[in-house]
Amino acid sequence: MTRKLTGKCFCGSARYEVADEFSYAANCHCSNCRRTTGAPFKPFAGIERDKFHLTAGEGELLIFGDENGHDAHCGRCGSLLYSLVRDGAYVHVAMGTLVDDPTIRPTAHIFVGSKAKWFTITDDLPQYDGHVPG
Repeated sequence: MTRKLTGKCFCGSARYEVADEFSYAANCHCSNCRRTTGAPFKPFAGIERDKFHLTAGEGELLIFGDENGHDAHCGRCGSLLYSLVRDGAYVHVAMGTLVDDPTIRPTAHIFVGSKAKWFTITDDLPQYDGHVPG
């Protein structure tokens, strides 16, 4: 049986459930991820859209984008919960919003070519100027 993880925004009004079956995870250093999180990078985990379900606060989300690709924030506290990507097929869960510990860990730093100059990456994960090749 698939283990289910829960997640929520800062204020708790937006909540979700996701299968612990992530396909990939990375730390994204692009300027959009930095701006949406207010941090030097966004740790995210990718999963098929049908394995992610909002359980509270769906009607209060702030959506930036369209039905094929967007960032979803809590309409009350502004927390970035997830991004809908790859023509709407996948969800990138902002790992900082997970309540439960997923089995996956980020395996790379992506968009390092545009990372914040003031931030130094100190781990040994592979670094890519853009997406992971292949």
